[in-house]
Amino acid sequence: MKNYKDLTVSEGILLGLTQVLEYERGDKIKARSVKISVEPVPDFKAEEIKEIRNKAGMTQTFFAAFFGVSKKTVEAWEAGTNKPTGPARRLLSVMLNDPKYAENLSFIHSGS
Repeated sequence: MKNYKDLTVSEGILLGLTQVLEYERGDKIKARSVKISVEPVPDFKAEEIKEIRNKAGMTQTFFAAFFGVSKKTVEAWEAGTNKPTGPARRLLSVMLNDPKYAENLSFIHSGS
């Protein structure tokens, strides 16, 4: 049997289909079971959001642009009148752990 990386595209497809059929029939191949868990999306208090923004070195306007929301939305988050939704909360949790996340992934570009 050839090494996987030595197969042509058509040989790889054929091998994959053969393995699917073998698995479905219960032949040879046993599927692995992997347990995966995801941390719940945290809630953030108004002051925590402001602290995350400040640690990232962003103005409200810049923070809003990064999150894809209006400056008024960020103001409402920081005032506690509105709360961020799931995806924004997940991104806030990432930024809490890594304030330079946006810079490290080149989401922020310095102009010259």
